Amino acid sequence: MNRMAEDVSRVRMYTGPAIMYFINLTTLIALCLINMLQQDVKLTLIVISPLPILALTIYFLNINIHKRSTRVQALLSDLTTNAQESFSGIRVIKSYVQEKAILGFFRKSSEEYRKNAVGLAKMEAVYFPSMNLIIGLSTLITVLIGCQIVLHDTTKVGLIVEFVIYILLLIFPVSAIGWVASMTQRAAASQKRLNEFLQQEPAIQDKPATKPADLDGDILFEHVSFTYPNTGIKAIKDFNLRVKKGEKILILGKTGSGKSTVAHLLLRSFDPDKGNVYVKGVNIKDMPFNQLRHNISYVPQDVFLFSDSIANNISFGLSEKASQQRIEDAARSASIHNEILELQNGYETMVGERGVMLSGGQKQRVSIARALIKNPELMVFDDCLSAVDAKTENEIITHLNKFLSDKTAIIITHRIFTVFSFDQIIIIEDGEITERGTHESLMKQGGYYAELYRKQVTEAQ
Repeated sequence: MNRMAEDVSRVRMYTGPAIMYFINLTTLIALCLINMLQQDVKLTLIVISPLPILALTIYFLNINIHKRSTRVQALLSDLTTNAQESFSGIRVIKSYVQEKAILGFFRKSSEEYRKNAVGLAKMEAVYFPSMNLIIGLSTLITVLIGCQIVLHDTTKVGLIVEFVIYILLLIFPVSAIGWVASMTQRAAASQKRLNEFLQQEPAIQDKPATKPADLDGDILFEHVSFTYPNTGIKAIKDFNLRVKKGEKILILGKTGSGKSTVAHLLLRSFDPDKGNVYVKGVNIKDMPFNQLRHNISYVPQDVFLFSDSIANNISFGLSEKASQQRIEDAARSASIHNEILELQNGYETMVGERGVMLSGGQKQRVSIARALIKNPELMVFDDCLSAVDAKTENEIITHLNKFLSDKTAIIITHRIFTVFSFDQIIIIEDGEITERGTHESLMKQGGYYAELYRKQVTEAQ
């Protein structure tokens, strides 16, 4: 956000006033020097002799200004991030009584930014006095030499007056060199930061020859392995899974076992390191990923709601405007309709930043409704009922069981849903499939699934 505000403003100042003043001062300086050289070359060279000092001053100051400007902009970004995170996580901060600690971090960042900003301001403040000093020296030299010339030749009075006028004309443009150079250096630092942002390319790219394909078919994971690039964690190892059209698949596993990675690979949030994922025999790398994602409804584990109305959050994934009836039907299927009606403005209630006005369970159900309203052929649920109570969970699962009767569904969780009749149940541990089969066959094996099922049934009783 800081790059889009502060840095863009600095670049705008360069493309507007800085360029205008640069053209102005270079034109005026050039015309003055040409006329001065035509009148008296020797006197002109003596008068402008301080200008090399001016050039060296500008050079060294600009180097320091560029470094300090880059540092100041980076510190301002850190300060902005600190403030944004503090406001977003204000409930957590208050819950753990960390207001003073967070305020201390902010003050420390603010003080560092202040010191560097003041240092930059001091450096820039050297410019104009330096310019005035050098211009003053040129004027003084002109008057001193002019007096000596006039003493020997009174006809040169007009020439000396003319040179003094030229020097006075040069005061503003030469002084402005420092200001323009400073603005240019700060714009250069800002443009570099903007380029880092603008030149970022998505890691997942469509191939030039990708063609639309039909997603109404089987899904195949063939010897898929994947390691997260930032952490080096190998999430999936030689993963093989075939999901036929209309099947319901349950993927079970402990936290960190690699369950969610399966959903990310299917949506092409990442591409596998080894192996391929196919839909109806077509490698998803050969499909336009916008089409792929448009035909899959994904309910993530980490729910995100926009600072908008509940109705707009539910209809977010639709390209066309949804009718009120369609929105309400999706909310009913997610068991959130009645609770929405109890709110002061119903479906037009603003949920606040990241859905702060709703409870965790309500946010999850709005997210489910957002997925259901698309009515796709394939649905992926990633542990999306962790924040609802058992009664509400049973209601949602009952609705989902009816809704998914003719659809392909992959349900990722660490709990067992007895209402569903799953065609396949997959147990993942450390990125590998350790158990695979139907409910009956896995219960006979007496492994992790059977133990989890017995614990769940016992706890339910």
